[in-house]
Amino acid sequence: MAQREHDVIIIGGGVNGTGIARDCALRGLRPLLIEKHDFAKGASGANTGMIHGGIRYLRYDVKTTKLSCTDSGYIQRIAPHLLFRIPFLFPVLEDDAWGALLLEGAEIFFESYDVYQPLKRGKPHTRLSKKDVLDLEPGVSEKVIGAVTMDEWGIDPFRLTVSNALDAVGHGGAVRTYCDVEAFIRDGDRIVGVRFTDRLTGREETHHAPLVINATGAWGPRIAALAGVHYRLRPGKGIHIVYSHRISNYGVVMIGVDGRQMFMMPHENGTIIGTTDDDYYGDLDNPKATEDEVKYLLQAARRVFPSIDDYRMSRTYVGIRPTVWAWSRNEDLLSREHEFYDHKNQGADGLISVAGGKLAAYRQLSEEVTDIIAQRLGNTQPCRTHTEPLPGAEEAFDVAQYADDLSVPRLSVARMAYRHGCTAKDILQQVEADPRCGTHVCLCEPVTEAEVRYTCQKEHVRRLVDVRRRTRVSMGACGGTRCLHRAAQELAAEAQLEPVEQLLELRDAMCARFVGKRPVLEGANLATEELNQAMHFLTGNLRGYFKAAELMSGRYALTSAKSPAADAPDGDGEHKDPESLTAGPKPPQDRVQVPSLMPEPR
Repeated sequence: MAQREHDVIIIGGGVNGTGIARDCALRGLRPLLIEKHDFAKGASGANTGMIHGGIRYLRYDVKTTKLSCTDSGYIQRIAPHLLFRIPFLFPVLEDDAWGALLLEGAEIFFESYDVYQPLKRGKPHTRLSKKDVLDLEPGVSEKVIGAVTMDEWGIDPFRLTVSNALDAVGHGGAVRTYCDVEAFIRDGDRIVGVRFTDRLTGREETHHAPLVINATGAWGPRIAALAGVHYRLRPGKGIHIVYSHRISNYGVVMIGVDGRQMFMMPHENGTIIGTTDDDYYGDLDNPKATEDEVKYLLQAARRVFPSIDDYRMSRTYVGIRPTVWAWSRNEDLLSREHEFYDHKNQGADGLISVAGGKLAAYRQLSEEVTDIIAQRLGNTQPCRTHTEPLPGAEEAFDVAQYADDLSVPRLSVARMAYRHGCTAKDILQQVEADPRCGTHVCLCEPVTEAEVRYTCQKEHVRRLVDVRRRTRVSMGACGGTRCLHRAAQELAAEAQLEPVEQLLELRDAMCARFVGKRPVLEGANLATEELNQAMHFLTGNLRGYFKAAELMSGRYALTSAKSPAADAPDGDGEHKDPESLTAGPKPPQDRVQVPSLMPEPR
């Protein structure tokens, strides 16, 4: 090739894309990763947040269960600071079909799962009596007749994805976020590069490589269409409800009215209920939870945990699974395995698309894709992603020592160490140099000023919502009410933003929080949000400032080049013209005006 700046270009900054980039870089290759939003903006950051063993798939997809358990063990080895154990209860109620027989069957089923438990350092199951269950978790329904236990591993999917990207860069790779791929560069029937536009600066760039990997999840068929090729997915929508505090220290398995298995589980500082699984045909860039979906999850939770209505929901989040295509199968029974599509026979040699996969098996998928890349490029270096620690996992970190030496609250240091591992030492050096950096930007999590600054400096932050994914700022009980203003100031200082841009970043982060809150605005939630908006738009007059910033910036919204609807499973198997695949409704705005509950200020 006349031009070859990179060995491989990877499109998609989810956990699969960053995992592939890391594996390539560790083998001495030069990857470039391109992402249209931020890392883990799609399904990688909107899952249940578990590196679990896939017990649900044991009924119909044993291979995925074994793969998930194996990779869970590897991920625990390379990122121990990010993992936390979640003990689960599988309760059986009096009015469950088959009653006591179901409990016997559940124990047999969990005995089968125990075969794979050692792969992920899981504990074998235990059978519990009614008294045992209610002693452990009094909130479970009095109708329980017994339960079976299991345990899984939780993780922060945002930190896992960012850590893979950082390690890829640390070993010679390059990453570009907020960049839209506009076209592929061809040399006859070969794909030899891509052209993309930076969405924040408007700058257009062209980069070359002998291989391009399409790891864009549910967006994959649309990216492939830019090269005139195709493959099919069956995108599935999953929503979760988030509570900003712990309801129980145990996860509880729930069964929906349609028989779907779901969870209510503790996760970091809060509780998550999820998830749904429905074919999705809507806007991929702006999926939203509905009130019906929230009621569906609450119905399942209420049956096994009757007091759930006593707790206040905080928000929702939504992800679109890039599920492998199948016709005439219920969404819940679709395979979670991954597949690769080489588009050489379609006239696009050098382009490979990745479909399917799940968070718990991302490392295995990345290894398989990188094996293909290495073979094509003549690279013989072995995979090391299962043994090489991710950034922060190189050594142990003594939380108590640093908290005492620097007079920083131990909880703040512990949460920092969870997110960053031993790299937290670099953050705390700022506190040592200037104790004022130890003050809290976010009290709910908590997050210090030093951590926000470090994230902006070292972790490819370009927008305020990126800070949220790196640090959990605004993910706590206040929903950003008390912390987003301060975080916006820190971002503006580090990124040297103009006041207008700082205001727009604050507005967008507040809007993103509102989108998640909207499906659960009822009762105390509604009153809380009214108070929140009164503080911002009346007392603080932010609406006036936001409108002034929009006028001064000369733009109301930062639009995406493409905002596709999900591919509909039509069942005909025919390839449509690329133009028709990329055509669609008018692209929605990336910056969204959220309707206020309060009147316009005078």
